[in-house]
Amino acid sequence: MSIVKLQRNQFLYLRSLIQKMLVAKGIHKQYGELHVLKGVDVNISQGEVVSIVGASGAGKSTLLHILGTLDQADRGEVWIADTNVTKLKGDKMAEFRNSEIGFIFQFHNLLPEFTAEENIIIPGLIANRPVNELKKRAAQLAEILGFGTRLGHKPSELSGGEQQRVAVARALINDPKIIFADEPSGNLDSKSAQALHELFFDLRKEFGQSFVIVTHNQELAKMADRMMVMQDGKIFRIEDK
Repeated sequence: MSIVKLQRNQFLYLRSLIQKMLVAKGIHKQYGELHVLKGVDVNISQGEVVSIVGASGAGKSTLLHILGTLDQADRGEVWIADTNVTKLKGDKMAEFRNSEIGFIFQFHNLLPEFTAEENIIIPGLIANRPVNELKKRAAQLAEILGFGTRLGHKPSELSGGEQQRVAVARALINDPKIIFADEPSGNLDSKSAQALHELFFDLRKEFGQSFVIVTHNQELAKMADRMMVMQDGKIFRIEDK
């Protein structure tokens, strides 16, 4: 390949990063003899909601954890905004993850001894942001998410839907660029699940963040701008809304 062609390819690749919120290329992951991910490419635009679906064992959660920096690929690269996160290590990785990425899980992982407000502001405290600023932001998010009167309650005093909304507020407290959700409505009744699904799209309109959602819920998956179907460790097909 000529130098001119190589430079042009590099330019086109870097330009694609600017236009995308997340770019993952050639992601491979093995656990012993089990080859879970087999060269997966993913592109997510700013403000885009993308769902990832597939049968159990297809590699969905493994891919999500690698994209969200909770796990590392054996091969391949992940860029979030203009940062190659596969090159971050230790404290730099933890700092980037806390400030730029939000996580929502099926089980809310709220600390039972703390109030809703205290759970929400924990990522901000880790980032050394002023407590008064964090409490103000937590109150704003609680109003937007519909549990403004419940900030002083502990998780055991909240319904499942309220607990999940607290977890969403916690994911948003540092104004991350992208939110990763792993079966976010899997532990909710149908009414609460529908409300949470609609909430994601309201939040996209409100804050312009990107969402990557692994789900078995077909209604949620089809609401997304794009649905990526995984099969046998690869993206089998992509369906646009």
